[in-house]
Amino acid sequence: MEKEGAAAAAILIRHRTVEANGISMHVAEAGDAEGGGSPAVVFLHGFPELWYSWRHQMEHLAARGYRCVAPDLRGYGRTAAPPDVASYSAFHVVGDVVALLDVFVVGHDWGAIIAWYLCLFRPDRVTALVNTSVAFMRHIFIRSGDDPVKTTDFFNRIYGPTYYICRFQEPGVAEKEFSPANARRVMRQILCNRFTSRGANSQPEPPAAEEALPAWLTEADVDHFASEFERTGFTGAINYYRNMDRNWELAAAWADAKVRVPTRFIVGDGDLTYHYPGIQDYIHKGGFKADVPMLEDVVVLPGAGHFVQQERADEVSNHIVDFISKFS
Repeated sequence: MEKEGAAAAAILIRHRTVEANGISMHVAEAGDAEGGGSPAVVFLHGFPELWYSWRHQMEHLAARGYRCVAPDLRGYGRTAAPPDVASYSAFHVVGDVVALLDVFVVGHDWGAIIAWYLCLFRPDRVTALVNTSVAFMRHIFIRSGDDPVKTTDFFNRIYGPTYYICRFQEPGVAEKEFSPANARRVMRQILCNRFTSRGANSQPEPPAAEEALPAWLTEADVDHFASEFERTGFTGAINYYRNMDRNWELAAAWADAKVRVPTRFIVGDGDLTYHYPGIQDYIHKGGFKADVPMLEDVVVLPGAGHFVQQERADEVSNHIVDFISKFS
């Protein structure tokens, strides 16, 4: 058995490599080692993260009898990173997750997007969903309607071509900024404040001087993320963004589909995703519920930013357990 990171020292984490959907996937696990009847929870991380983003929730849920499974997603960490950009489409990534699935799913950021697609494509494989940060937004995820707008065009119209999602589209451009040599500086800045409402309109260069870490983040945590991206680079992670328009096309067959899985949604009120134009009306005034009919509740955490599962670890963990325990 292997223990990774000072912040994860209190968790008994097991690591293994599994063959799933034609690639080798690194999976971190906690709780029931044999899978002997314990409810299983699959945690899906976002950008630019790793299984490690779920360390707090894994400890919390494993102590309450759940078997926790947190993969490094395709292109991240110790999981294989296919060279073809098209290999990071929603079909490929959902296929990876289906190979691991058992009962419950928890997603954040890109992990939430994957979870929404998963619940559209294979609702039979998900008993309940807790998604964080990124709400289901039909116009972004699915090509539909008489005058469809591609996902990248949507963001370009709102924020302009310097917005990070737009800048990520051309291979090689983003890699100059998000290079392995800059990994620690990039990770430190992103984790501290990049994906918050105050940073929503741009993706500026990392600052020359390191700012103080927030209370929820340690130097050991930053070191863990940085060491992995120094080794792998960011291309695999950025390739998810380069498939946004492709995913929008691929999902056209689900244009009228609903997400029919019991769902709880959690978001920080400082998360940039909670400040997209019109998103709060959509979330709170019926649009979200219309698209996700089994949405049971929306939890908005005051003062929390984008990395809510790390920033407000205990609160998020308690909300997960409270929700999925109804289905265990």
